Amino acid sequence: MSSEMESTRRQFLAGAIGIAALGSLSLSGTAQGEAEARENHPQIDPDALSTKEHATDVLVIGGGMAGFFAAVKAADQGAKVILTAKGRLGASGQTPWARDIFAYYPAHEEMSLKDWIKAINIASHRTSNPKFTRQLANHSLARVNDLKEWGFFDSSLYSRCFHHQLKKRKVETCERMMITHLIKERGRVIGAGGFTLDDGIIHFFSAKTVVLATGAGAFKPAGLPVCDLTSDGAMMAWRIGARITGKEWNDTTTGLLNAPAATWQRWRKDLARKPQVCGTHVEATGDLGLNYEVWKEGAILPGLPDANKEQEVKQFPRGPAVHPATGSEPAETKPGQEPKVHHAALSTPVFAQGLPSGGAGAGLAPHNSEGLAPIDLNGQSTIPGLYAAGDALGSCVTGAMELQQGASLSAAAVQGAIAGAAAARVALRQETRPAISPDQKITIRKEILAPLKRNRGFSPRWVTQTLQGIIIPNFILYIKKEKMLEAALAYVEELRDNHQPLLIARNIHELRLAHETANMILNAEMKLRASILRRESRCTHYRVDYPRSNDRDWDCWINIFQTNDGTMGLEIQSFDEEPAT
Repeated sequence: MSSEMESTRRQFLAGAIGIAALGSLSLSGTAQGEAEARENHPQIDPDALSTKEHATDVLVIGGGMAGFFAAVKAADQGAKVILTAKGRLGASGQTPWARDIFAYYPAHEEMSLKDWIKAINIASHRTSNPKFTRQLANHSLARVNDLKEWGFFDSSLYSRCFHHQLKKRKVETCERMMITHLIKERGRVIGAGGFTLDDGIIHFFSAKTVVLATGAGAFKPAGLPVCDLTSDGAMMAWRIGARITGKEWNDTTTGLLNAPAATWQRWRKDLARKPQVCGTHVEATGDLGLNYEVWKEGAILPGLPDANKEQEVKQFPRGPAVHPATGSEPAETKPGQEPKVHHAALSTPVFAQGLPSGGAGAGLAPHNSEGLAPIDLNGQSTIPGLYAAGDALGSCVTGAMELQQGASLSAAAVQGAIAGAAAARVALRQETRPAISPDQKITIRKEILAPLKRNRGFSPRWVTQTLQGIIIPNFILYIKKEKMLEAALAYVEELRDNHQPLLIARNIHELRLAHETANMILNAEMKLRASILRRESRCTHYRVDYPRSNDRDWDCWINIFQTNDGTMGLEIQSFDEEPAT
């Protein structure tokens, strides 16, 4: 592609961002002059990369709040623990952005625990799991007290606190390590494989149990620095047979229209302050009103009349998670009636730096609403020995909405601690550690290094940019209808079948990008299939062709599993039932 054509294309995309305002095509990772397909000229010899093996009782994958607590509490049980992180411990994923942590103080709360759980369930239109909501409240104060004792609240940076506690417990940490494969034998997880991002060494971890704390999955959008969150954990787990839930829900975080990638300008006040504790306050926020307004009325641009803007946004036909399907306001709570749910202002937010633009967190779901489907309160997945916590676990603490300030960070701490302790107890009961067979190691090494060995193919940057153009637009990801979802799915299937198998890499960084791109393609397929199946509008899932909620048919979660022929199977799980195993 010539530089002139590239410049013209960039101008077009920049214009599209301004016109569409939401769901714009992200330019993150775009390479100047990147060609659709090219010859591959590796800068390293993949056959010269060495292999290193590790053995442990509990392997924790992920270095955020959930992974930290999983490692700490597993070690406290007496287990040998190894923690791996694709980035830096406490400084990657969404953990560094979290500045509020929820704690339930029974003696100080205006709302009883029973009423609080009920309010969460009402506001989330039954998408919350009350068992996990209660667990969060019951354990949150203990986790906050742990963090206070360890000095977590003394700094806006979390890495020092995390490292000190893990070093104290002799937990081995492997940072800048991308885990690409979970390994299963006789129906049970027995370890993982991956490579280090600095030297490309292939690592194999044999473990009695594994805890996934890998966060959620975005499509590398502009607006939030979540380019390392690419659904790695969920996609690895799906490939070995785990069930994944919550893929139809959407994060509605906004960025800045005039500078969608200027994350520091948008979030600098939060990043600069130390973390703080907050109590119960159920508030329905993060609906799709802004997305709907842009889709219905056009771009949000400076100078447009806004006298009736608040009323226009109120006319959005929301599901009852934010407002009743009739569009009427919820009644005030009276003694003996339903607990009160606060509702955020519906007028379009305007930041000091300018007008808002949606799609900042494109691909993400509300915290804790997507991930591995749990079969118990320990975070056990449908694969024996494989646990998950935080945003890697579809616990639905507050359902498909973000309703309680600080709940996401607190849930990560609570669930990480519980999953880590449970994984350690199971591991310590096993007398022998399962071994990864030589054949499995050969196969995994071959799959990891495949992009470096292909003579020609597609750049992961180009495929990622193409995927973003397919899935991120407002009329695909947020304001949904079946024809458009089906059309997008056809494109994603093309990438899955004919581009992902031909991803190439010249160096270790591009090798990481290739594996992340493959995970994002799979994640996009899941989001589209779940969105097509749910023929109603509820919480952060809106269908133009099914604009109302349908409790009779869709009072359920949607789980995705791998069928015997390797394709995606979808099942519905009633809100009152446990997932199939």
